[in-house]
Amino acid sequence: MDTKKYLFSNKDLVKLILPLIADQFLQALVGLADSVMIASVGEAAVSGVSLVDTLMFLVISIFAAAATGGAVIAGQYLGKGNEEMACRAANELLRFILKASLAVTVLAYLGRNLIIQTVFGKIEPDVMYNCKVYMLLVFVSIPMIALYNAGTSLFRAMGDSALAMKISLLMNGVNIGGNALLIYGLHRGIEGVAVPTTVSRGVACVLILYYLDKPKNRIHICHPFSMKTEPMLLKKILYLGIPNGLENSMFQLGKILVLSVVSGFGTASIAANAVANNIASFAILPGLAMGFAMLPVAAQCVGAGDFEMVSYYTKKLMKAVYVCLFLSNAAVVLLLPFIIRAYGLSEEAAGYTYRILLFYCGCVVTVWPLSFFLPNTLRAAADVKFTMILSVVSMWVFRIGCSVLFAVHMEMGVFGIWAAMGVDWLFRGVCFSVRYARGKWRHISVV
Repeated sequence: MDTKKYLFSNKDLVKLILPLIADQFLQALVGLADSVMIASVGEAAVSGVSLVDTLMFLVISIFAAAATGGAVIAGQYLGKGNEEMACRAANELLRFILKASLAVTVLAYLGRNLIIQTVFGKIEPDVMYNCKVYMLLVFVSIPMIALYNAGTSLFRAMGDSALAMKISLLMNGVNIGGNALLIYGLHRGIEGVAVPTTVSRGVACVLILYYLDKPKNRIHICHPFSMKTEPMLLKKILYLGIPNGLENSMFQLGKILVLSVVSGFGTASIAANAVANNIASFAILPGLAMGFAMLPVAAQCVGAGDFEMVSYYTKKLMKAVYVCLFLSNAAVVLLLPFIIRAYGLSEEAAGYTYRILLFYCGCVVTVWPLSFFLPNTLRAAADVKFTMILSVVSMWVFRIGCSVLFAVHMEMGVFGIWAAMGVDWLFRGVCFSVRYARGKWRHISVV
Protein backbone atom coordinates (compact mmCIF):
# COMPACT_ATOMS: atom_id res chain seq x y z
CA MET A 1 0.00 0.00 0.00
CA ASP A 2 1.25 3.47 -0.86
CA THR A 3 2.05 5.20 2.44
CA LYS A 4 0.93 8.53 0.96
CA LYS A 5 -2.62 7.23 1.03
CA TYR A 6 -2.60 6.52 4.75
CA LEU A 7 -5.14 8.56 6.70
CA PHE A 8 -2.91 8.61 9.79
CA SER A 9 0.85 9.05 9.68
CA ASN A 10 3.07 7.83 12.50
CA LYS A 11 3.12 11.41 13.75
CA ASP A 12 -0.69 11.51 13.73
CA LEU A 13 -0.86 8.26 15.69
CA VAL A 14 1.63 9.49 18.28
CA LYS A 15 -0.29 12.76 18.59
CA LEU A 16 -3.49 10.79 19.18
CA ILE A 17 -2.10 8.06 21.45
CA LEU A 18 0.30 9.90 23.78
CA PRO A 19 -2.37 12.20 25.29
CA LEU A 20 -4.61 9.14 25.74
CA ILE A 21 -1.87 7.30 27.61
CA ALA A 22 -1.18 10.39 29.72
CA ASP A 23 -4.91 10.72 30.43
CA GLN A 24 -5.27 7.06 31.39
CA PHE A 25 -2.18 7.25 33.58
CA LEU A 26 -3.50 10.36 35.27
CA GLN A 27 -6.87 8.75 35.95
CA ALA A 28 -5.24 5.61 37.31
CA LEU A 29 -2.84 7.65 39.46
CA VAL A 30 -5.67 9.74 40.87
CA GLY A 31 -7.69 6.57 41.47
CA LEU A 32 -4.75 5.12 43.37
CA ALA A 33 -4.25 8.30 45.40
CA ASP A 34 -8.00 8.44 45.98
CA SER A 35 -8.08 4.92 47.35
CA VAL A 36 -5.08 5.60 49.61
CA MET A 37 -6.88 8.67 50.98
CA ILE A 38 -10.07 6.68 51.47
CA ALA A 39 -8.07 3.98 53.23
CA SER A 40 -7.14 6.58 55.85
CA VAL A 41 -10.84 6.82 56.69
CA GLY A 42 -11.02 3.05 57.22
CA GLU A 43 -11.57 -0.26 55.42
CA ALA A 44 -15.34 0.23 55.69
CA ALA A 45 -15.01 3.41 53.60
CA VAL A 46 -12.86 1.60 51.03
CA SER A 47 -15.44 -1.15 50.80
CA GLY A 48 -18.41 1.24 50.62
CA VAL A 49 -16.90 3.36 47.84
CA SER A 50 -15.86 0.22 45.95
CA LEU A 51 -19.39 -1.21 46.03
CA VAL A 52 -21.04 2.01 44.85
CA ASP A 53 -18.38 2.75 42.23
CA THR A 54 -18.96 -0.68 40.71
CA LEU A 55 -22.61 0.29 40.25
CA MET A 56 -21.65 3.74 38.96
CA PHE A 57 -19.31 2.17 36.42
CA LEU A 58 -22.27 0.14 35.17
CA VAL A 59 -24.27 3.30 34.53
CA ILE A 60 -21.32 5.23 33.11
CA SER A 61 -20.35 2.34 30.82
CA ILE A 62 -23.81 2.30 29.24
CA PHE A 63 -23.57 5.97 28.32
CA ALA A 64 -19.95 5.53 27.26
CA ALA A 65 -21.13 2.83 24.86
CA ALA A 66 -23.69 5.22 23.37
CA ALA A 67 -20.94 7.84 23.12
CA THR A 68 -18.76 5.32 21.29
CA GLY A 69 -21.60 4.60 18.87
CA GLY A 70 -22.08 8.29 18.14
CA ALA A 71 -18.35 8.90 17.79
CA VAL A 72 -17.94 5.97 15.38
CA ILE A 73 -20.80 7.27 13.21
CA ALA A 74 -19.32 10.78 13.26
CA GLY A 75 -15.88 9.35 12.46
CA GLN A 76 -17.20 7.37 9.52
CA TYR A 77 -18.83 10.53 8.14
CA LEU A 78 -15.50 12.32 8.52
CA GLY A 79 -13.86 9.48 6.60
CA LYS A 80 -16.39 10.09 3.82
CA GLY A 81 -15.60 13.81 3.88
CA ASN A 82 -19.10 14.78 5.08
CA GLU A 83 -18.50 17.12 8.03
CA GLU A 84 -22.09 18.40 8.09
CA MET A 85 -23.46 14.93 8.79
CA ALA A 86 -20.69 14.34 11.33
CA CYS A 87 -21.86 17.42 13.25
CA ARG A 88 -25.50 16.38 13.04
CA ALA A 89 -24.60 12.93 14.38
CA ALA A 90 -22.70 14.57 17.25
CA ASN A 91 -25.67 16.76 18.13
CA GLU A 92 -28.01 13.79 18.12
CA LEU A 93 -25.63 11.96 20.43
CA LEU A 94 -25.61 14.86 22.91
CA ARG A 95 -29.41 15.11 22.85
CA PHE A 96 -29.85 11.43 23.55
CA ILE A 97 -27.21 11.37 26.30
CA LEU A 98 -28.73 14.38 28.07
CA LYS A 99 -32.29 13.02 28.06
CA ALA A 100 -31.36 9.47 29.02
CA SER A 101 -28.89 10.43 31.78
CA LEU A 102 -31.40 12.73 33.48
CA ALA A 103 -33.97 9.92 33.48
CA VAL A 104 -31.47 7.44 34.91
CA THR A 105 -30.45 9.89 37.65
CA VAL A 106 -34.05 10.28 38.82
CA LEU A 107 -34.56 6.50 38.84
CA ALA A 108 -31.28 5.99 40.71
CA TYR A 109 -32.33 8.30 43.53
CA LEU A 110 -35.81 6.78 43.76
CA GLY A 111 -34.40 3.26 43.94
CA ARG A 112 -31.40 3.97 46.16
CA ASN A 113 -32.49 1.79 49.11
CA LEU A 114 -33.68 -1.00 46.82
CA ILE A 115 -30.28 -1.04 45.10
CA ILE A 116 -28.46 -1.46 48.41
CA GLN A 117 -30.73 -4.26 49.60
CA THR A 118 -30.98 -6.14 46.29
CA VAL A 119 -27.58 -5.68 44.67
CA PHE A 120 -25.18 -5.50 47.60
CA GLY A 121 -27.05 -7.99 49.76
CA LYS A 122 -26.09 -8.43 53.39
CA ILE A 123 -23.19 -6.11 54.22
CA GLU A 124 -21.84 -4.86 57.52
CA PRO A 125 -23.61 -1.78 59.02
CA ASP A 126 -20.62 0.57 58.72
CA VAL A 127 -20.13 -0.40 55.06
CA MET A 128 -23.85 0.18 54.41
CA TYR A 129 -23.67 3.66 55.96
CA ASN A 130 -20.78 4.62 53.70
CA CYS A 131 -22.66 3.27 50.68
CA LYS A 132 -25.73 5.37 51.41
CA VAL A 133 -23.85 8.63 51.95
CA TYR A 134 -21.66 8.13 48.88
CA MET A 135 -24.69 7.32 46.70
CA LEU A 136 -26.54 10.41 47.85
CA LEU A 137 -23.69 12.70 46.81
CA VAL A 138 -22.40 11.13 43.58
CA PHE A 139 -25.59 10.11 41.76
CA VAL A 140 -26.16 13.75 40.78
CA SER A 141 -22.97 13.58 38.70
CA ILE A 142 -24.35 10.95 36.29
CA PRO A 143 -25.45 13.45 33.56
CA MET A 144 -22.18 15.37 33.99
CA ILE A 145 -19.88 12.40 33.44
CA ALA A 146 -22.10 11.06 30.66
CA LEU A 147 -21.91 14.32 28.67
CA TYR A 148 -18.18 14.63 29.40
CA ASN A 149 -17.53 11.14 28.00
CA ALA A 150 -19.63 11.93 24.93
CA GLY A 151 -17.61 15.09 24.33
CA THR A 152 -14.25 13.35 24.71
CA SER A 153 -15.37 10.60 22.31
CA LEU A 154 -16.24 13.20 19.69
CA PHE A 155 -12.88 14.93 20.04
CA ARG A 156 -11.15 11.58 19.64
CA ALA A 157 -13.21 11.01 16.49
CA MET A 158 -11.58 14.18 15.15
CA GLY A 159 -8.14 12.84 16.07
CA ASP A 160 -7.81 15.32 18.94
CA SER A 161 -7.15 13.66 22.30
CA ALA A 162 -4.97 16.46 23.72
CA LEU A 163 -7.89 18.65 24.80
CA ALA A 164 -9.56 15.81 26.68
CA MET A 165 -6.25 15.15 28.43
CA LYS A 166 -5.98 18.78 29.57
CA ILE A 167 -9.56 18.80 30.86
CA SER A 168 -8.97 15.47 32.57
CA LEU A 169 -5.88 16.94 34.22
CA LEU A 170 -7.99 19.76 35.65
CA MET A 171 -10.85 17.43 36.63
CA ASN A 172 -8.58 15.04 38.47
CA GLY A 173 -6.68 17.92 40.05
CA VAL A 174 -9.94 19.28 41.47
CA ASN A 175 -10.88 15.80 42.64
CA ILE A 176 -7.67 14.92 44.44
CA GLY A 177 -7.21 18.44 45.80
CA GLY A 178 -10.74 18.38 47.16
CA ASN A 179 -10.16 15.00 48.74
CA ALA A 180 -6.98 16.20 50.43
CA LEU A 181 -8.74 19.30 51.77
CA LEU A 182 -11.87 17.56 53.03
CA ILE A 183 -10.28 14.35 54.34
CA TYR A 184 -7.03 15.63 55.84
CA GLY A 185 -7.83 19.31 56.31
CA LEU A 186 -11.45 19.27 57.48
CA HIS A 187 -11.40 15.66 58.70
CA ARG A 188 -14.51 14.65 56.82
CA GLY A 189 -15.37 11.02 56.21
CA ILE A 190 -17.00 9.49 53.15
CA GLU A 191 -18.42 12.86 52.06
CA GLY A 192 -14.85 14.09 51.74
CA VAL A 193 -14.49 11.61 48.88
CA ALA A 194 -17.91 12.11 47.28
CA VAL A 195 -18.16 15.91 47.07
CA PRO A 196 -14.91 16.47 45.10
CA THR A 197 -15.90 13.68 42.70
CA THR A 198 -19.17 15.41 41.85
CA VAL A 199 -17.66 18.91 41.62
CA SER A 200 -14.79 17.76 39.39
CA ARG A 201 -17.18 16.01 36.99
CA GLY A 202 -19.30 19.16 36.76
CA VAL A 203 -16.24 21.25 35.87
CA ALA A 204 -15.16 18.76 33.20
CA CYS A 205 -18.65 18.63 31.67
CA VAL A 206 -18.90 22.41 31.33
CA LEU A 207 -15.44 22.69 29.77
CA ILE A 208 -15.84 19.91 27.19
CA LEU A 209 -19.17 21.35 26.02
CA TYR A 210 -17.63 24.84 25.86
CA TYR A 211 -14.89 23.67 23.48
CA LEU A 212 -17.26 21.47 21.49
CA ASP A 213 -19.36 24.57 20.86
CA LYS A 214 -16.60 26.19 18.76
CA PRO A 215 -17.45 26.17 15.00
CA LYS A 216 -13.77 25.83 14.01
CA ASN A 217 -13.88 22.15 15.05
CA ARG A 218 -14.66 19.62 12.32
CA ILE A 219 -17.31 18.30 14.73
CA HIS A 220 -19.13 20.92 16.75
CA ILE A 221 -22.49 21.78 18.32
CA CYS A 222 -24.94 23.17 15.76
CA HIS A 223 -26.92 26.32 16.50
CA PRO A 224 -29.65 26.72 17.40
CA PHE A 225 -29.28 23.55 19.45
CA SER A 226 -32.57 21.68 19.34
CA MET A 227 -33.82 18.90 21.61
CA LYS A 228 -35.82 17.46 18.71
CA THR A 229 -34.69 13.95 17.78
CA GLU A 230 -33.43 13.08 14.29
CA PRO A 231 -34.72 9.48 14.00
CA MET A 232 -32.39 8.46 11.15
CA LEU A 233 -29.25 9.50 13.02
CA LEU A 234 -30.46 8.18 16.35
CA LYS A 235 -31.14 4.82 14.71
CA LYS A 236 -27.56 4.67 13.40
CA ILE A 237 -26.13 5.67 16.78
CA LEU A 238 -28.24 3.14 18.65
CA TYR A 239 -27.41 0.42 16.11
CA LEU A 240 -23.87 0.64 17.44
CA GLY A 241 -24.65 2.00 20.89
CA ILE A 242 -27.21 -0.57 22.04
CA PRO A 243 -25.04 -3.67 21.44
CA ASN A 244 -22.05 -1.86 22.97
CA GLY A 245 -24.23 -0.73 25.86
CA LEU A 246 -25.57 -4.22 26.47
CA GLU A 247 -22.06 -5.61 26.27
CA ASN A 248 -20.68 -3.04 28.71
CA SER A 249 -23.66 -3.28 31.05
CA MET A 250 -23.47 -7.08 31.14
CA PHE A 251 -19.76 -6.78 31.89
CA GLN A 252 -20.37 -4.37 34.76
CA LEU A 253 -23.46 -6.26 35.95
CA GLY A 254 -21.35 -9.39 36.03
CA LYS A 255 -18.81 -7.57 38.17
CA ILE A 256 -21.59 -6.47 40.52
CA LEU A 257 -22.93 -10.01 40.84
CA VAL A 258 -19.42 -11.29 41.42
CA LEU A 259 -18.93 -8.53 43.98
CA SER A 260 -21.89 -9.91 45.93
CA VAL A 261 -19.91 -13.14 46.16
CA VAL A 262 -16.82 -11.24 47.32
CA SER A 263 -18.82 -9.37 49.96
CA GLY A 264 -19.64 -12.70 51.57
CA PHE A 265 -15.94 -13.33 52.25
CA GLY A 266 -15.65 -10.38 54.66
CA THR A 267 -14.17 -6.89 54.79
CA ALA A 268 -10.58 -8.03 54.13
CA SER A 269 -11.59 -9.66 50.84
CA ILE A 270 -13.69 -6.65 49.79
CA ALA A 271 -10.80 -4.30 50.55
CA ALA A 272 -8.29 -6.54 48.74
CA ASN A 273 -10.57 -6.71 45.70
CA ALA A 274 -11.00 -2.92 45.69
CA VAL A 275 -7.27 -2.22 46.04
CA ALA A 276 -6.42 -4.83 43.38
CA ASN A 277 -8.86 -3.15 40.99
CA ASN A 278 -7.20 0.22 41.54
CA ILE A 279 -3.67 -1.07 41.00
CA ALA A 280 -4.74 -3.25 38.07
CA SER A 281 -5.77 -0.15 36.12
CA PHE A 282 -2.07 0.71 35.73
CA ALA A 283 -1.33 -2.70 34.23
CA ILE A 284 -3.71 -2.25 31.27
CA LEU A 285 -3.24 1.51 30.93
CA PRO A 286 -1.37 1.67 27.57
CA GLY A 287 -3.65 -0.97 26.11
CA LEU A 288 -6.77 1.00 27.01
CA ALA A 289 -5.30 4.16 25.49
CA MET A 290 -4.44 2.45 22.22
CA GLY A 291 -7.84 0.80 22.18
CA PHE A 292 -9.47 4.23 22.39
CA ALA A 293 -7.23 5.38 19.54
CA MET A 294 -8.08 2.35 17.41
CA LEU A 295 -11.77 3.30 17.29
CA PRO A 296 -11.46 6.67 15.47
CA VAL A 297 -8.59 5.41 13.31
CA ALA A 298 -10.54 2.37 12.14
CA ALA A 299 -13.82 4.31 11.85
CA GLN A 300 -12.34 6.87 9.45
CA CYS A 301 -10.73 4.10 7.39
CA VAL A 302 -14.08 2.27 7.23
CA GLY A 303 -15.81 5.51 6.22
CA ALA A 304 -13.27 5.87 3.42
CA GLY A 305 -14.03 2.28 2.35
CA ASP A 306 -10.42 1.11 2.80
CA PHE A 307 -10.43 -2.12 4.82
CA GLU A 308 -6.84 -2.97 3.93
CA MET A 309 -5.88 0.19 5.79
CA VAL A 310 -7.98 -0.96 8.76
CA SER A 311 -6.00 -4.21 8.87
CA TYR A 312 -2.71 -2.33 8.54
CA TYR A 313 -3.44 -0.09 11.55
CA THR A 314 -4.82 -3.00 13.59
CA LYS A 315 -1.62 -5.02 13.18
CA LYS A 316 0.60 -1.96 13.71
CA LEU A 317 -1.08 -0.92 16.95
CA MET A 318 -1.47 -4.50 18.21
CA LYS A 319 2.32 -4.93 18.16
CA ALA A 320 2.72 -1.65 20.05
CA VAL A 321 0.12 -2.75 22.61
CA TYR A 322 2.00 -5.93 23.47
CA VAL A 323 5.29 -4.09 23.91
CA CYS A 324 3.77 -1.38 26.09
CA LEU A 325 1.79 -3.84 28.22
CA PHE A 326 4.92 -5.86 28.93
CA LEU A 327 6.68 -2.72 30.17
CA SER A 328 3.74 -1.46 32.27
CA ASN A 329 3.17 -4.85 33.92
CA ALA A 330 6.85 -5.29 34.68
CA ALA A 331 6.74 -1.93 36.46
CA VAL A 332 3.62 -2.90 38.42
CA VAL A 333 5.15 -6.18 39.59
CA LEU A 334 8.39 -4.49 40.70
CA LEU A 335 6.56 -1.74 42.60
CA LEU A 336 3.81 -3.94 44.00
CA PRO A 337 5.23 -4.46 47.52
CA PHE A 338 5.68 -0.70 48.00
CA ILE A 339 2.25 0.18 46.65
CA ILE A 340 0.43 -2.36 48.82
CA ARG A 341 2.30 -1.11 51.88
CA ALA A 342 1.04 2.44 51.17
CA TYR A 343 -2.55 1.29 51.66
CA GLY A 344 -1.94 0.19 55.23
CA LEU A 345 -4.06 -2.93 54.73
CA SER A 346 -4.31 -5.73 57.21
CA GLU A 347 -1.90 -8.63 56.69
CA GLU A 348 -4.72 -10.80 55.38
CA ALA A 349 -5.95 -8.21 52.84
CA ALA A 350 -2.39 -7.43 51.70
CA GLY A 351 -1.71 -11.12 51.07
CA TYR A 352 -4.84 -11.47 48.96
CA THR A 353 -3.95 -8.35 46.96
CA TYR A 354 -0.41 -9.46 46.15
CA ARG A 355 -1.46 -12.90 44.92
CA ILE A 356 -4.30 -11.49 42.83
CA LEU A 357 -2.15 -8.92 41.06
CA LEU A 358 0.65 -11.33 40.15
CA PHE A 359 -1.92 -13.52 38.39
CA TYR A 360 -3.61 -10.50 36.80
CA CYS A 361 -0.40 -9.13 35.28
CA GLY A 362 0.31 -12.52 33.72
CA CYS A 363 -3.10 -12.47 32.04
CA VAL A 364 -2.66 -8.92 30.79
CA VAL A 365 0.61 -9.54 28.91
CA THR A 366 -0.77 -12.65 27.21
CA VAL A 367 -4.49 -12.49 26.39
CA TRP A 368 -5.73 -8.96 27.19
CA PRO A 369 -4.93 -7.42 23.75
CA LEU A 370 -6.85 -10.15 21.92
CA SER A 371 -9.77 -9.87 24.35
CA PHE A 372 -10.16 -6.08 24.54
CA PHE A 373 -8.03 -4.27 21.94
CA LEU A 374 -8.85 -6.37 18.88
CA PRO A 375 -12.67 -6.07 19.29
CA ASN A 376 -12.39 -2.29 18.80
CA THR A 377 -11.57 -2.89 15.14
CA LEU A 378 -14.74 -4.96 14.84
CA ARG A 379 -16.80 -2.28 16.60
CA ALA A 380 -15.44 0.51 14.38
CA ALA A 381 -16.55 -1.57 11.37
CA ALA A 382 -20.05 -1.91 12.92
CA ASP A 383 -19.60 -5.62 13.69
CA VAL A 384 -21.18 -4.98 17.08
CA LYS A 385 -23.73 -7.79 17.33
CA PHE A 386 -21.05 -10.47 17.35
CA THR A 387 -18.95 -8.67 19.97
CA MET A 388 -22.04 -8.20 22.13
CA ILE A 389 -23.23 -11.81 21.93
CA LEU A 390 -19.79 -13.25 22.55
CA SER A 391 -19.08 -10.93 25.47
CA VAL A 392 -22.43 -11.60 27.14
CA VAL A 393 -22.10 -15.38 26.76
CA SER A 394 -18.51 -15.34 28.01
CA MET A 395 -19.44 -13.16 30.96
CA TRP A 396 -22.29 -15.35 32.18
CA VAL A 397 -20.72 -18.72 31.47
CA PHE A 398 -17.12 -18.07 32.48
CA ARG A 399 -16.84 -14.85 34.52
CA ILE A 400 -19.89 -15.51 36.70
CA GLY A 401 -20.20 -19.29 36.46
CA CYS A 402 -16.53 -19.95 37.12
CA SER A 403 -16.49 -17.34 39.90
CA VAL A 404 -19.09 -19.32 41.82
CA LEU A 405 -17.32 -22.59 40.99
CA PHE A 406 -13.82 -21.42 41.90
CA ALA A 407 -14.53 -19.03 44.77
CA VAL A 408 -17.32 -20.90 46.56
CA HIS A 409 -17.38 -24.56 45.60
CA MET A 410 -13.61 -24.97 45.21
CA GLU A 411 -13.08 -22.66 48.22
CA MET A 412 -10.54 -20.42 46.48
CA GLY A 413 -12.05 -17.29 48.04
CA VAL A 414 -11.52 -13.88 46.44
CA PHE A 415 -8.66 -15.21 44.28
CA GLY A 416 -11.17 -17.52 42.57
CA ILE A 417 -13.00 -14.44 41.26
CA TRP A 418 -9.87 -13.30 39.43
CA ALA A 419 -9.06 -16.80 38.20
CA ALA A 420 -12.51 -16.88 36.58
CA MET A 421 -11.67 -13.56 34.91
CA GLY A 422 -8.63 -15.19 33.31
CA VAL A 423 -10.78 -17.98 31.83
CA ASP A 424 -13.22 -15.37 30.51
CA TRP A 425 -10.43 -13.39 28.82
CA LEU A 426 -8.93 -16.49 27.22
CA PHE A 427 -12.23 -17.52 25.66
CA ARG A 428 -12.90 -14.01 24.34
CA GLY A 429 -9.41 -13.69 22.91
CA VAL A 430 -9.67 -16.93 20.94
CA CYS A 431 -13.12 -16.10 19.53
CA PHE A 432 -12.29 -12.49 18.58
CA SER A 433 -9.10 -13.62 16.85
CA VAL A 434 -11.03 -16.14 14.75
CA ARG A 435 -13.70 -13.53 13.88
CA TYR A 436 -11.10 -11.00 12.79
CA ALA A 437 -9.17 -13.55 10.71
CA ARG A 438 -12.29 -14.66 8.83
CA GLY A 439 -12.95 -11.04 7.73
CA LYS A 440 -16.76 -10.92 7.87
CA TRP A 441 -16.46 -7.52 9.57
CA ARG A 442 -15.27 -6.06 6.25
CA HIS A 443 -18.76 -6.39 4.73
CA ILE A 444 -20.84 -4.53 7.33
CA SER A 445 -21.75 -0.86 6.68
CA VAL A 446 -23.74 1.79 8.56
CA VAL A 447 -23.16 5.16 6.81
